[in-house]
This record gives sequence, C-alpha cells and structure tokens, in this order.
Amino acid sequence: MQPTRRHILTFSASLPLVALTGTLAHAQTKPSVYANDGIAIDGTDPVAYFTQNEPVSGDPAITYDWMGATWRFTSVENRDTFAADPAAYAPQYGGYCAWAVSEGYTASTVPDAWRIVDGKLYLNFSRRIQRRWQRDIPGNIARGDANWPSVLQEA
Repeated sequence: MQPTRRHILTFSASLPLVALTGTLAHAQTKPSVYANDGIAIDGTDPVAYFTQNEPVSGDPAITYDWMGATWRFTSVENRDTFAADPAAYAPQYGGYCAWAVSEGYTASTVPDAWRIVDGKLYLNFSRRIQRRWQRDIPGNIARGDANWPSVLQEA
C-alpha cells in the first residue's frame, strides 16, 4: 500500500504529541526525603533538635528506615520516639531547604541551619539562607506548604 499525502500529514502531525507523551512518561520525581547517600539529614538525629535544642550526629548503629531513607539517632530511646511518630520529628519538606521550597525548587540542607516553628522542624541550605527565610517565616511557610510536594517533580 502506497502512503498517501493524508497518511503522511496525519503521521507528521502526531509526532509532536508522541514526543510530548514520551517526555511526560519519563518525567522523574525526586526522593521525598533529602538524603545524601541514603542517609537523611546528613546523619543528624531529628529528635535531638527537639530534646537537646541542637543538631547532634546520630550513631550509624542506631537507625530507622522511613520514607526511603535511613535516619540515625543518638540513642535507642530517640529512635523509638521517632518510630512512634516520624512526622512529628522529621523536618518539613522532607529535609529539603525550607527557603528553596518556598521559592518553588529544592536544595540540600546543612544540620546547623535549623529552626523549630510551631512544633515543626525546618532546615535550610546555609545559615545565610536561613536568615533570608527568617525575614518572613509565616509567609515562607505558607508558600512552602503550597509548593510541597509538587517541587519534587523534575521536568
């Protein structure tokens, strides 16, 4: 069967749609928890922010796997506290930078750029970025909440 001009035009017109569909099918999602080499929040014990009021490195032998990442803790007690209610202790936005999420993208964080607001832990890329985030905490949290988790979608 000889292709007609109509067949060729129909096929040509469908190519962009096929290309777009292929692109959408291959869109990826970032992990919902920021984890360097699979370790959440650089191995810092999330419970310690609440109980010791500072970032404390967790013990690699005391861990709990949650949301696709390994969380480290300074004690079995902290691990068990976290395991009983991870959402109460895990940083907001999966441990990604709160400022970045409020701006519509994701960025890594450092354990010493942190703040607890209304019982929730927020981390930032750096202390400099944290100062920027703190200029309008309520507004940045509102924007971050509106952007989360859609910022995890990669084009």
